Amino acid sequence: MTLNTLHDVYHDQLQDLYSACTQSLEATNALGRAATDKELSEALIAGSNGIAQGMDKLKSLCATHDINPEGEHCKGMEGLVKEAHAHVLDADFGDDATRDAMIITQYQRMVHYALAGYGCVVAFANRLGLDEDAAILEKQLDETYDGDRRMTAIATGGVNKKAA
Repeated sequence: MTLNTLHDVYHDQLQDLYSACTQSLEATNALGRAATDKELSEALIAGSNGIAQGMDKLKSLCATHDINPEGEHCKGMEGLVKEAHAHVLDADFGDDATRDAMIITQYQRMVHYALAGYGCVVAFANRLGLDEDAAILEKQLDETYDGDRRMTAIATGGVNKKAA
């Protein structure tokens, strides 16, 4: 597909973000099952719920623009998911706290990719005058930032100390 306009780029990135969310949802669920810290496990469940809600919003936005949300495959998130498998799910750890610290690391890398994606589509929607889209996407961006800050608090509030 040739991207000729900002509308084309916006549609492409909505699809890419949907793919990223689909892949990260599965990985986040697996990380949640691997976590032993109760607060971390609860945060990952909340993260999974947030990702699923974001996917619903993206799917709805794609429908309003008459595009298939599954029209792209996000290779960036594919790589981050592979990293999560290699560094957490397929790795050996001497103790649970060390695994939990690595879970936070890998989860936050996926979240930061989503933050970049949401930030871009918000900017595109604003430039294109798609105020309703922008409001929906901005809310999702804010919620994603909240999840990232929660993970940082869990890491600095106890997980990293236990792992040290």
